[in-house]
Amino acid sequence: MSTYSVAHSPDADDIFMFYAIKFGWVSSRELRFTNTALDIETLNEEALRGTYDITAISFALYPHIRNDYALLRTAVSFGQGYGPKLIKKKGKKLRKNFKVALSGRYTTNALLFRIAYPDARPVYMNFLDIEKAVVEGKVDAGVLIHESILDFDESLEVERELWDVWVELAGEELPLPLGGMALRRSLPLNKAIEAEKLLTKAVAVANDHKRLLSQMLLERGLVRIDDEKLQKYLDLYANDDSITMNERQLAALDRLFAIGYEHGAYDCPIRAADYLIPIEYESLRNL
Repeated sequence: MSTYSVAHSPDADDIFMFYAIKFGWVSSRELRFTNTALDIETLNEEALRGTYDITAISFALYPHIRNDYALLRTAVSFGQGYGPKLIKKKGKKLRKNFKVALSGRYTTNALLFRIAYPDARPVYMNFLDIEKAVVEGKVDAGVLIHESILDFDESLEVERELWDVWVELAGEELPLPLGGMALRRSLPLNKAIEAEKLLTKAVAVANDHKRLLSQMLLERGLVRIDDEKLQKYLDLYANDDSITMNERQLAALDRLFAIGYEHGAYDCPIRAADYLIPIEYESLRNL
């Protein structure tokens, strides 16, 4: 049996999508996973170093690691009419060069924000500290992500939805690509295919047993929010569309990578489908 390291964020959607494996609901005779939970920007930075065999990433990071990691089709989070929020103090007028707190240099929201607001002055911090930084006036505004978008201090208001920024840049209402998983290319291809199948099954099983798994996560103190917010958050980011990427989601990724390239974030344009694990190998091997 091969053992591979899996890194995911401690956010409700990542925990939810992985813990069917952790709780033993899904397993494999060929693979075993160890898991580590870290905030998304730390995961992005560790992916650049090649630290973990399988890791959650911001989709905006992927072109930077494409030579070392393949994209997984599963455990993906897209926004559809929603996403990160740019917030500020109520009634505050933002100057052109306003100071803004972002959750990390390599996050998708940071890429889109920098393109939309080229004169703003970003400050990067853990996403859990962003709301407080805005409330205390350490920054003029901040982009909230993850569970933070559901509820924030009453002294704050939304300046702009990042969904609207995305639609404007994309030129159409494609799903907003936020986060996914990547797998180290050095893994044997048959093991990589098995790993993707196992993770896909875990997301499907979690989605089929959402209420039970949610309750188990809450009872064990594995999520930061209460039951009502957890259900709302999972409906947004861990749902039927998280199990395996569809053609529309792949088209959205292609558009994200093209936008990034057009604005100098990447060294070349890429197509997401070219970087997926070639699952056809399994059937060809059995011919």
